[in-house]
Amino acid sequence: MKLQTDSPPKGTVRDWLNARADVGGTAMTFPETGEELSWADLRTSAAETAADLTSQGIEKGESVAVFHPNGLEGVKALYAALYGGFRVTMINLAAGPDAIGYALDHSEARVAFVHNTQLEIFNAAKPARMSLYAPSGKSAPLHDLSAKDDALLMYTSGTTGRPKGVVHTHSSLLAGGWTVSIAHQLTPDDRGFGVLPFYHINGLCVSVIGSLVSGGSIAMVSRFSASQFWQQAEDGGITWFSVVPTIISHLLHGKANPSDALKARLRFGRSASSALAVETQNAFQKRFGIPIVETMGMTETAAQCLSNPLDPAQQKIGSPGYGIGNDGRVADDKGQVCAVGEEGEIQIRGPNVMKEYLKNPDVTRDTFIGDWLRTGDLGRSDADGYIFITGRLKELIIKGGENIAPREIDEALYEHSDVVEAAAFARPNLEYGERVEAAVRLSEGSLATADDLLALCIARVGKFKAPDHVHLLHELPKGPSGKIQRLYLNELLYGKG
Repeated sequence: MKLQTDSPPKGTVRDWLNARADVGGTAMTFPETGEELSWADLRTSAAETAADLTSQGIEKGESVAVFHPNGLEGVKALYAALYGGFRVTMINLAAGPDAIGYALDHSEARVAFVHNTQLEIFNAAKPARMSLYAPSGKSAPLHDLSAKDDALLMYTSGTTGRPKGVVHTHSSLLAGGWTVSIAHQLTPDDRGFGVLPFYHINGLCVSVIGSLVSGGSIAMVSRFSASQFWQQAEDGGITWFSVVPTIISHLLHGKANPSDALKARLRFGRSASSALAVETQNAFQKRFGIPIVETMGMTETAAQCLSNPLDPAQQKIGSPGYGIGNDGRVADDKGQVCAVGEEGEIQIRGPNVMKEYLKNPDVTRDTFIGDWLRTGDLGRSDADGYIFITGRLKELIIKGGENIAPREIDEALYEHSDVVEAAAFARPNLEYGERVEAAVRLSEGSLATADDLLALCIARVGKFKAPDHVHLLHELPKGPSGKIQRLYLNELLYGKG
């Protein structure tokens, strides 16, 4: 097929990988190990494994789980599932055991690619039907594939506490890479920095699928390291990077500096996943001389849905920009567009918008107004069409770019027999954007301590999601219906300042 990037991509990931392999060149490098993967070798690996999975009876559109950190084998597993016409199900390694177990079960996957460092948690969380992928040495003709077929299943936290399974087709997944490519003018000469985990939509769509669509390449590392970031970027030969505000803050406060050669080669960095503080962006650009492009993205929009222009003169610091490759608007809950400066909900329409939430038609229906996706974020637009985020309709806590559902923390706290009321909430934090805290009312005479409750949360949801602090209160604030007013807790505990 002919690769065109001036309009939303046609075809499937299989088509695009075949075309890239035919052109040739490097797909990925891995600075930590010195490994390199060409497009041709990636296609060969993907095709062989896909044919093997097909011979083992894995059906078209069936979920195939990938339980890997960033790395060569994880990338091969990802592309094998996509190439074979299966619905690749990316498992968030940072999630707690309950969320991982739920995703593995809810996806109905029967087979999983699992990194050896993840075997213990996989074996503890997996449903009985699921097994590790084991090559059979056999081969079968691949399933027929179209752009409308399912490609990706990725779980994201929701206000109900249960992760929601976001389904993308080959068309919307490729469009996610395309919006990044056109917004940032990526070319085959560009090399991104795969520092974010590819089991998050940013690391997957912006870096991995972005390079597939643009024809560029990625230097991928296993995880972010503030002390090694600039040297790894130098060794990897990158020309741009995509990170979250937490990383920008860590780099800004770190001692390491990029070399003059790296700064000369770097075209830009981009920030997404949560709002980037104006002071942080200005200080980063002043210290390092590297422009930062602020964007907004969601799992439901295959990552990017708003972006500032690449030209610094057209950027508005404090805004994630406007729709490039898709449409963005601020509207009310009836779909009526708000006037300039009026607050409403940010809504998105375009080729990168998800197909559905898996096995959740009611929530899927309620998430759309016509063909506009309701993001749950509040914002306003200016006269130039730039959108400014002002808050959230949903109660998600965004810590370091990771969505955390307060209800998930609540449920962990309620497992303690002495907990009468519990509510997790977001507390502003310079390092992570937000941190998790919780307020709890204990039964009379309880001897439980805040440390006991923290330990329970860590055991149930993992250290990252667990509260930094648990407040023990005599009563939690409630509304007329008796519902706990979670959003009032910040003011109650810390005052309006």
